[in-house]
Amino acid sequence: MPFKRKSRGRSKGSKGSSTLVQCVNCGSMVPRDKAKKSTRRVSFVEPQLAKELRQKGTFLASWVDTKYYCISCAVHRGIVKVRAESERHTKYRRSRY
Repeated sequence: MPFKRKSRGRSKGSKGSSTLVQCVNCGSMVPRDKAKKSTRRVSFVEPQLAKELRQKGTFLASWVDTKYYCISCAVHRGIVKVRAESERHTKYRRSRY
């Protein structure tokens, strides 16, 4: 059976089975190494008010919000772009020169 990607869509290597995570959007269970991870910092305070408070020397607490998406939801939301057929077998690397 031919395959689209060299890694078959996973970053597992030879580790065996990996744990499952739940997609935030559709709820399907996806292996952690196949799911797309999206992180962002979240704060309780509005940005305009936060800027004023930081100028006065206030420490504002924030936390990191991590979400996992399955491949189809990540493509739908624009987190991952669809690559051309010729690019699918190669890993994405920037040239150094």
